[in-house]
Amino acid sequence: MTKAIYKYWKKLKSKQIRKRVFEALEQNVDFQDNDLIGVPASHLDPKVFYNDSPILKDAPFLSSLVKNPNHIGCHTLGNSEPFFQGTQEIERELINICAVDILGAEPESCDGYVASGGTEANIQAIWIYRNFFRREMGAKLEEIAILTSSDAHYSMFKASDILHLDVEQVMIDEETRAVSREAIDQSIENLRKKGKKYVIVVVNMMTTMFGSVDDPDIYAEALNNAGFPFKMHADGAYGGFLHPFMCENNKLGFDNPDISSVTLDAHKLVQAPYGTGIFLARKGLMKYVLNEQAQYVKGLDATLSGSRSGANAIAVWMILTTYGPHGWYEKNQMLMMRTNWLCDQLDEMGMEYYRNPHSNIVTLKAKDYLYPLVGRFGLVPDSHGNTANWYKIVVMEHVTLDKLALFLEELREELVVKNT
Repeated sequence: MTKAIYKYWKKLKSKQIRKRVFEALEQNVDFQDNDLIGVPASHLDPKVFYNDSPILKDAPFLSSLVKNPNHIGCHTLGNSEPFFQGTQEIERELINICAVDILGAEPESCDGYVASGGTEANIQAIWIYRNFFRREMGAKLEEIAILTSSDAHYSMFKASDILHLDVEQVMIDEETRAVSREAIDQSIENLRKKGKKYVIVVVNMMTTMFGSVDDPDIYAEALNNAGFPFKMHADGAYGGFLHPFMCENNKLGFDNPDISSVTLDAHKLVQAPYGTGIFLARKGLMKYVLNEQAQYVKGLDATLSGSRSGANAIAVWMILTTYGPHGWYEKNQMLMMRTNWLCDQLDEMGMEYYRNPHSNIVTLKAKDYLYPLVGRFGLVPDSHGNTANWYKIVVMEHVTLDKLALFLEELREELVVKNT
């Protein structure tokens, strides 16, 4: 649900957005018009990318690409490279919009940065908590584990491989896609038998395949009862820009004291360029991955990616301020309307599917009559390597009612063929 008052998120006119971005770029270093010779960076190569094209004067994002600001480091921590201070401030504004106005944090209570995607942001969180347990509680590496549902994103296993941590998957109900208290208790017992003493919990704010949402409270209750210290991260790489608006009781934001960090992903529903994941964490956590060896970087570096394109942060900020919070709510409502309509049609046809009521993902049970439509409509299976059990439809901006109606028409034809 939308709030009445937003602290940082304002709807701006296109003229205001252009002015803000160009002013920020003016505050950055101009590689052509100065005497600096020690910065290991430059604008895009002018022999390939035309930096004097007249189109750039009315294109703030394209201009930011050409100007090529490097947003290395985490700019909410304090000192940062002064050469790109103008566009760094836009990134800070974006982090405040996401943490405070979307996810319910108190002002100035979170750090964050624009990562390369949800995968990096998830690994960043697990990296932080691994180091937290080792530094603050003297945990051994083999005593720390990742706990998440069997529907969680594959980045859990990337983090496991890179950080040398075991993953314990909590089994979900195949029909409801929900995690039960009993299943969590069983996983906790498995961890105990393996000698684990500290747990990094990753809960899902809409899984990639099903759009299912975890209840963080049952994880917290089970772990507290079992006496396991834990840190909890919410993976909102898919649902972070949708679920908080559609769900009146979102438990996966910073107003839940058990949630310490959140992943968002702007190159999905926000339609930003690829390479725009967002990592958000409560103040005091980024220090556990601060790289003291990055002495040539002003403010050091606490991010997994290091050097990052400032243009990506500008793109997300431009999109969110173009819509404003209420415009964004309306955009999401349009997706919900289309998804609701699709589900009504599927119900009338007697189709078997899963859909979280606050999600724009509809996942159909794999049936013979679906197979002719898979390639035609780009239905995505839960497994490319094995026999698929499910195929999903994702109602995005470009997935109009006309496209959905065409799919339903051909689905009905396949059903007729099957029943004759």
